[in-house]
Amino acid sequence: MRQYLNNHRRLVLATVAFALAGAQFALPGTAKAQSASAVASVTATASHGLVSFKSIKQINAGDLNVGYVDEGPANGPVVILLHGWPYDINSFIDVVPLLTNAGYRVIVPHLRGYGTTRFLDPNAVRNGQPAALASDVVALMDALKIDKAVLAGYDWGARTADIVAALWPQRVKGLVSVSGYLIGSQEAGKQVLPPNAEQQWWYQFYFATERGRAGYEKNRHDFAKLIWQTASPQWHFDDATFDRSAANLENPDHVAVTIHNYRWRLGLANGEAKYNELEARLAKFPSIAVPAITMEGDANGAPHPEAAAYAKRFTGKYKHELVTGGIGHNLPQEAPRAFADAVIEVDHF
Repeated sequence: MRQYLNNHRRLVLATVAFALAGAQFALPGTAKAQSASAVASVTATASHGLVSFKSIKQINAGDLNVGYVDEGPANGPVVILLHGWPYDINSFIDVVPLLTNAGYRVIVPHLRGYGTTRFLDPNAVRNGQPAALASDVVALMDALKIDKAVLAGYDWGARTADIVAALWPQRVKGLVSVSGYLIGSQEAGKQVLPPNAEQQWWYQFYFATERGRAGYEKNRHDFAKLIWQTASPQWHFDDATFDRSAANLENPDHVAVTIHNYRWRLGLANGEAKYNELEARLAKFPSIAVPAITMEGDANGAPHPEAAAYAKRFTGKYKHELVTGGIGHNLPQEAPRAFADAVIEVDHF
């Protein structure tokens, strides 16, 4: 029994650690939505000739008008790729052609607060809680009439994919999750971590203050670049690569969604009542029964749990892959072939 409790405590602490990664309710946004073509133009300019996605489509889905990439054969098996913070859809710029060439239809949405995605209601709470992000994916699948798909992501995207796989397993054919089981809760967020672990979440505590909100609003470009550098210390991305993605952080809702996400995790912001039942289920750390591959880069500079701490949460066919060669937190962009291969592999589990 003591060993079980110790193992459970380690799992909870590991889960809490990543659940903390990532305000009170933000003021409703009033800025008019930019057109998809306008943002695409900004992205193309920032990329200085780098490869860009061919087009960004728009569709109303749930609370959002979602901007998304849709490439590959229309009748191919569907893969949905989910990006993290503070990154964007360009994390998958080299993954998408690998998958479309293998016959997949690939959907890559801008998460709420990124790129051309906008809230349909100008007075809506700019909510960043995990259940809201997962619900966005289900709503997008419904809008696109996609019954089932392979979900794959990292950071916020991995957490979102994990939640969909846990709560809506009938919609998920397979799962690829960088850094593994990332489902958390506000209650779990109350767990005290060792000082060195707490230090790694410096930005979360910064965002808990009004100074942090204002600082991120003013310096989001340099802030995001710092996160990229510390999370992937051996990834020598150039300014053009970063600027291509940074253009999609200029979404008028980006700061509000980011701040709410991290404050919610600390219990400093309320969620919306419509997600209460989902969050109650997530607080029990549900198992993930769909076929799954978890991945980790050998040079991930962001806080992340060890695979042994969460492996038992995956109760279906499962494997873990360590990707070597100085690969950091943004694994799909740093090791696109390994990521694409994992998607194809889990689809055939």
